[in-house]
Amino acid sequence: AREGGWTASPGSGGLVTAIAPVLQNRGGLWIGWPGTVDEGLAEEDLAAAMDQAAEQSGFDLTPVMLTEEEKNGFYYGFSNEVLWPLFHDLVKRCNFLPEYWPAYRRVNKKFARKIKEKRQSNDYVWVHDYHLMGVGEALRQLGVEDRIGFFLHIPFPSPDIFARLPWRFEILRALLHYDMVGFQTMRDRRNFTHCVRTFVPGVAIHGRGAVVTFRFRERDVRVGAFPISIDFNEFAEAAATKEVSDLAWEIHEQLSEKQIILGVDRLDYTKGIPERLRAYRYLLENYPDLHEKVVFVQVVVPSRADIPEYRDLKAEIEGLVSEINGMFTRCAWVPVHYQYRSLSREELIAYYRTSEMALITPLKDGMNLIAKEFCASSLEPCCVLILSEFAGAAAQFQRGALLVNPHDQEGIAKAIHKAFHMPHKERVGRMKRLRAAVKRHDIYEWVNSFLQASFARKLESFPAVEDYTPRMSFSTGGAGGFSAFEEEWAESA
Repeated sequence: AREGGWTASPGSGGLVTAIAPVLQNRGGLWIGWPGTVDEGLAEEDLAAAMDQAAEQSGFDLTPVMLTEEEKNGFYYGFSNEVLWPLFHDLVKRCNFLPEYWPAYRRVNKKFARKIKEKRQSNDYVWVHDYHLMGVGEALRQLGVEDRIGFFLHIPFPSPDIFARLPWRFEILRALLHYDMVGFQTMRDRRNFTHCVRTFVPGVAIHGRGAVVTFRFRERDVRVGAFPISIDFNEFAEAAATKEVSDLAWEIHEQLSEKQIILGVDRLDYTKGIPERLRAYRYLLENYPDLHEKVVFVQVVVPSRADIPEYRDLKAEIEGLVSEINGMFTRCAWVPVHYQYRSLSREELIAYYRTSEMALITPLKDGMNLIAKEFCASSLEPCCVLILSEFAGAAAQFQRGALLVNPHDQEGIAKAIHKAFHMPHKERVGRMKRLRAAVKRHDIYEWVNSFLQASFARKLESFPAVEDYTPRMSFSTGGAGGFSAFEEEWAESA
């Protein structure tokens, strides 16, 4: 593309990783914010970038453009200074500015108008994540009575945490305008149920099991737990390619005779990266038998670098890395290999494949697909997953992973020490169980379970483009779906 124009590249978030394989070649339509503002934007340039992205992805894309004011109030404000920390139980990080709420509502209504404009009679509209909890209510106000589903990718807080939200009543009532509301875990569904019982009078709840029915104002709303997953075969097949195998061998050669402990995270305070580094420092202080025998590779993917809090977090992480390496480095051993960059898909899977341990310790996480990607990519299953008990994936991985408290430095150090000395047979057995669980409960099972619970249909109801009738319309408000539209001059600045 020409200088000052626009290019498209795939987003790297968990939602994209999970949903893209489902939409591909099924005539799906993804409606989302491309991560930029519309001031001074040439429509023909954006349209060309959209066409390019659609050709690459195998599904159609429609943008919802935001103004600078909407971006600040809706995205940086209400979504990421209110909902994100609150739903991760970090109330002290919340900024309950009153002007954020009107901005959130305005953007949700803007999405609803775009969905109504683009929808077809046989569409199933599926709205995703905390940015767009009010879209269902806005669609009802526009007269749309189609079936609408919603899925929350992050945790849902308990009533004592949710009570801090000044707009708690409005958010709960908005969610009750969907026909199906899905959560990652039974814990999240229970928290939502308790919040509705506490704050919304007149709701009757019926049923047992993973999916129950809420009766609210003559409307039945189904509410369930649907743990999201990945395309297991896609990762396993990629891990077996020559390109990934060669990269994995290069990594192994560079760090030979040492067991690799891998951490991969987006830069965010919920991921527990400083806590993890302190636990690794504790390990080296108290288990000298592992000196020069392990190396910790921590990859931090840049995110929200223009926000001061994230810049401070980056500085804290880099200070800890420097401190640990200054204390323990020997001539042939650097204990922490820190990378602040995005990895290519092939490079990421190569790290998955060659690492003996994955250390994934978020303070709280809706699911954490990195854990599942690591398992799917571990073709030689002599490796160990060390996982935070506060990640949604912990509920599925209890029989294979070593579960730890991310705040417990000693406990994490003991888990690493145990994993290092774990017998080969136990390592293999644990990882085989994890891989089997991810393969059995993959992304297609997740979609099928949601659609089946929503309206008794499965993914096969949305066949390949040449003979499909219905289609799925997805909507996401974060800069995550087709978000990576960047001005070329900005990339080279």
